Amino acid sequence: MIQIYHNPRCGKSRSALKILTDQGAAHEVKLYLKEPPTFDELKTVVGKLGMKPLDLIRKGEKIFKEQFKGTERTDEEWIEVMVANPILIERPIVIRGDQAVVARPPEKTLELI
Repeated sequence: MIQIYHNPRCGKSRSALKILTDQGAAHEVKLYLKEPPTFDELKTVVGKLGMKPLDLIRKGEKIFKEQFKGTERTDEEWIEVMVANPILIERPIVIRGDQAVVARPPEKTLELI
């Protein structure tokens, strides 16, 4: 089963979801803004992505610029920031088993189908 961290207001997220649907891939939609991931869930996702938590943060968001830009934090602290402020989580994230991609461009979704 494929899981997608989805924001319906995001065009790239909608495109990635459409790829999953068009390909007939069984998937579960996680509306992460309504039901944010727990610390442990997000730490697992970051591990599957093989990236640093800071690299998963949307640095163009107003809240990042006002509260977090230029600050030093540990990886665990950045994960806590994203859990508390899920709008900062880059999207869409597509997960299958032990693999995950940030589907930017949305066609990266195909890597997991």
